[in-house]
Amino acid sequence: RSERAAKEAAMRKGLIGSGDRSDRIRTYNFPQGRLTDHRINLTLYKLLAVMEGDLGDVIEALQHAREAELLAELQTH
Repeated sequence: RSERAAKEAAMRKGLIGSGDRSDRIRTYNFPQGRLTDHRINLTLYKLLAVMEGDLGDVIEALQHAREAELLAELQTH
């Protein structure tokens, strides 16, 4: 029973992440008006527009990154 609990705890910890700064997804830098998405190396200097709902550039970049990821996956199989 304790083995099962240990496995479940390890799984939960893996899902949550370490909370370390290296686990960050995005940085919102208000003084510089900058948004950085660390997963896809995207930096935009229009943070206020994004916060007001202008997500087109962010969504497009995420879609391109996902497409590239899927193509790379196909090439390895």
